[in-house]
Amino acid sequence: METRMDQDPEILCEIRGEAGLITLNRPRALNALTLDMVRAMRVALDAWQTDPAVTRVVVRGAGEKAFCAGGDIRRLTDLGRAGRADEALAFWREEYQLNALIQRYPKPYIALIDGIVMGGGVGISLHGRYRVAGERYLFAMPEVGIGFFPDVGATYALPRLRGRAGLYIALTGERIRRADALMLDLATHAVASQDFDGLLAALAGGENIDQALAARSVEPGPPPLAPDLPLIDRCFGAESVGEILTCLDRDGSESARRIHAAMDGKSPTSLSLAFEQMRRGGALTFDEAMKTEFRIVSRILDGEDFYEGVRAVLIDKDGAPRWNPPDLAAIDAGEIARFFAALGPDELEIA
Repeated sequence: METRMDQDPEILCEIRGEAGLITLNRPRALNALTLDMVRAMRVALDAWQTDPAVTRVVVRGAGEKAFCAGGDIRRLTDLGRAGRADEALAFWREEYQLNALIQRYPKPYIALIDGIVMGGGVGISLHGRYRVAGERYLFAMPEVGIGFFPDVGATYALPRLRGRAGLYIALTGERIRRADALMLDLATHAVASQDFDGLLAALAGGENIDQALAARSVEPGPPPLAPDLPLIDRCFGAESVGEILTCLDRDGSESARRIHAAMDGKSPTSLSLAFEQMRRGGALTFDEAMKTEFRIVSRILDGEDFYEGVRAVLIDKDGAPRWNPPDLAAIDAGEIARFFAALGPDELEIA
């Protein structure tokens, strides 16, 4: 039996057996989130919390390319440029509130992730109890490359990864594939993509979740990032972004040169923000982390780098953003601290 709760074609929310099933249904847009999708998810999750027929929630993305590649960044920057920042902030406000709901959701929340999971897709998957990775799994938080910052709960989640891996992910935007995701606990299980439908059927049929996953789990192979973890822990334990880069230069290994190159060309302001965000995040509760992110995004929209980064990467695609300030040496620590200051009556409320 299927009970459709939402007729919006961008997202399908239904009850299938014992599972509340959410399908992100914008495959041509890599299932990027819109405000309507965020709201539909919230309605469904609120209803399923108290529905005894629903014993678990499953979320998946339509198509083979992406689980969810993030939010509709171009539309959000268009709103900001047009002086309609309040409309853009409405998306982030409700998205962050949704992330907080998922993190504390009382029923098992299972994300079936095959393909790209970035930005907003991380926020609706990483904080659930089960993160199941297919062989096309590809995780990244590449926001510093467009003048933004790792949000959707990254302030809380990334500092809690092993060693300094979270800071490495935040500052490089490097892509993490399935074996590394299992090693870092970004994913909890590896399942063959061809078995996702069978897993969903078992979950909808009420099968024990841990047993259903164990029966279909596969060995993802050796994690490619593992040999670099000692270097990452040593250099990303430095006291500033500049000192991280200096450590990588001094090491001089092929891995160090590759990691340094991954940080080159990123927004100096975003790198500094992400460093401070990760430094603070380990001591914050999840709700405090989301409030912090809303403070940052509220001020990002008043700056320049986000708009310039989106122009260079997503619109003109010239790959030559003109950051302001242009380099780390010009970053003012007081200006970075200002991004974290309380918003007063505009603070994010988490219900």
